[in-house]
Amino acid sequence: MTLPAPLGQRRVLAGIALLMLACLFFASNDTAGKVLVVSGVPVVMAIWGRYVAQAVAISAVALPLRGRTLLRTRQPGFHLLRGLMLLGGSVFVFWSLLYMPVGELTAIIMITPLLVTLLGATVLKERVSPLRWLLVAGGFAGTLVIIRPGGSAFGWVMVLPLLQVAFSCGFQLLTSRMARTEDPFTMHFYTSWVGVLATSLAVPLAWAPLASPWLWLLMAGMGALSTVGHLLFIGAFQRAPASTLMPYVYVQIGFAMLAGWLVFGHVPDGWSMLGMALIAACGMTGAWLSVQEMRARLAPVPARQA
Repeated sequence: MTLPAPLGQRRVLAGIALLMLACLFFASNDTAGKVLVVSGVPVVMAIWGRYVAQAVAISAVALPLRGRTLLRTRQPGFHLLRGLMLLGGSVFVFWSLLYMPVGELTAIIMITPLLVTLLGATVLKERVSPLRWLLVAGGFAGTLVIIRPGGSAFGWVMVLPLLQVAFSCGFQLLTSRMARTEDPFTMHFYTSWVGVLATSLAVPLAWAPLASPWLWLLMAGMGALSTVGHLLFIGAFQRAPASTLMPYVYVQIGFAMLAGWLVFGHVPDGWSMLGMALIAACGMTGAWLSVQEMRARLAPVPARQA
């Protein structure tokens, strides 16, 4: 059923608003993670606390809505692999946050959609236009401007967000495949509990007393921020097509920069700002190109004259 134009427009605008709000929650979540690790909380312990709170929160929301159907899945192996992919990315995010500002880290992570384009061409043998190749190159150039190989600021730490990007690409490719048959709530439920089980095996080795009870509250808050962010993200895609929403994902860079300034007093230098702007510009252009390609595919073919 086709919605009336004003109603359809309101749904799209609501989807955009939900997506931007989700990006605010994700940036806040990363900022809270940085507060934890710089306060002396071991990385493994911080990740474990975040996953426990996230798993409890998504269970409390999804089980009343879905009941036993929440547990039904056709792809248990992929759920396990997807959960481990997200966990691997989380490890490198927290490890990076120990050394890097939130804004710069977020910008590097945002090259993931561009890298997925590259993987689609090389692994899945998808056709990629010359303009998309140019955008991928631009995104990588922006990343190089931020990390500056050979510069005084470059070190082994700069490899950490690139490893996170690698895990994130695998996570996104799996998500794209599984979303055709799996309930989003089921995917988020299994992903969260895989993280809990995996980190529970390692956390006894890294356990340490926390300096303040507020750090426990902050870990719980991270789980809540992550869960609400993912639910807002799902709600956005229920109201508007991905091609419309993707350009707005890059507002997370701005939110991360703002959070870094408010909480840590960090302002990116000129080169980092240039790199972040280049990544955002290439990403948004790539999303705009997706919109144009979709419209071209959906356009009616004119009838041939007899």
